[in-house]
Amino acid sequence: MGSVNGQPEPPMIPPTADPAASLLRGAVDALPAGRLAKQLAEGRQLRIKLGIDPTAPDIHLGHVVILNKLADFQRAGHQVVLIMGDYTARIGDPSGRSALRPVLGPAQIDANARTFTDQAFKVLDRDRTEIRFNSEWLDMPVEDLFNLARRFTVARLLERDDFAKRMAASQPISALEILYPVLQGYDSVAVRADVELGGTDQTFNLLFGRDVQESYGMAGQSILTMPILPGLDGVRKMSKSLGNYVGVTDDAGDMFGKLMSIPDTIMPMYYELLLGEDFEAGMHPNRAKRSLARKIIDRFHPAGESAAAESAFDRLHVRHELPGEVPEYTLGGDAGSDIHLPAAISAAFAMSSSEARRLLKQGGVKLDGEVLGADRLDLARESLAGRVLQVGKRRFVKLL
Repeated sequence: MGSVNGQPEPPMIPPTADPAASLLRGAVDALPAGRLAKQLAEGRQLRIKLGIDPTAPDIHLGHVVILNKLADFQRAGHQVVLIMGDYTARIGDPSGRSALRPVLGPAQIDANARTFTDQAFKVLDRDRTEIRFNSEWLDMPVEDLFNLARRFTVARLLERDDFAKRMAASQPISALEILYPVLQGYDSVAVRADVELGGTDQTFNLLFGRDVQESYGMAGQSILTMPILPGLDGVRKMSKSLGNYVGVTDDAGDMFGKLMSIPDTIMPMYYELLLGEDFEAGMHPNRAKRSLARKIIDRFHPAGESAAAESAFDRLHVRHELPGEVPEYTLGGDAGSDIHLPAAISAAFAMSSSEARRLLKQGGVKLDGEVLGADRLDLARESLAGRVLQVGKRRFVKLL
């Protein structure tokens, strides 16, 4: 019997009528065409790779799209290999970037990796997930690095759209960024990947992984690309930096409120990519969003929290009542003194004074349900005490 990385050959998987059907659901491309179907028809357990550079600690629903697909492969009997790019994160993936990505320190990368993997197991089967760190093989002797780098031309690496656009705009591209797809591709060599998953913005990197494998005499992996989940604005990619995200560790109430805010037009995509369900044509948007929110909360929170979140949402946004429990904030100053609103908002809601001023200017701050204007930034302490200050749609404090 052969081996993979010193382990016994993976088990054979009993044949099914159409092993590719559910695994291709929701995918954009399976490349090269027909190869994944042939691999699945062989009946052997495949090694399914996903590489993550831990540049942020938390998983949001955009990540869940690909994790769901990995879980589909696990249920079909295949082995998921989740690679934490602790080494490649030092470079920064140039995909979709118009400028150099800031480099994180090793301690932050390690902390992010630990948090990310813990959260990934909210979706993945821990027993069928192999966690690897690519520093295991990329922290290589310099002669091995030269041997890897000399296999590819600069012209081939500059074919990617990101680099072409930056060159046309006279924006800098570092030599390390050019090496990024080579190093990421070597991950596929190290773990002997049969299939690699990623978003459509990763197509160049995933295909290049095939080139790296073939340069070492291996069969090139298949690649499966998944759609990019739009964020809460319905337009841009879901991203924590853009503030248009739903995190898997978000409070159930926040989850419910955020999901109720998504545009109607992206509901079918959310149903297919997050729930694996067809969207029922003609379903009222409000009903559809409520169902979506309940199901997602049920997946990531204990039983009963989705009902409580929906009840709190209705109390606040349908009946326009205050939340059942409102935290308290004690105002500073003496009786008869004035309170500077930006400073009070900053302290009560843990934000900067400039952010507080911006919210006031935009009409995003209310006092007992009435919008506070930006023309009066100082109010008498007596006029504030005992009233409820609200920022945005879901944040409240009772002023004392």
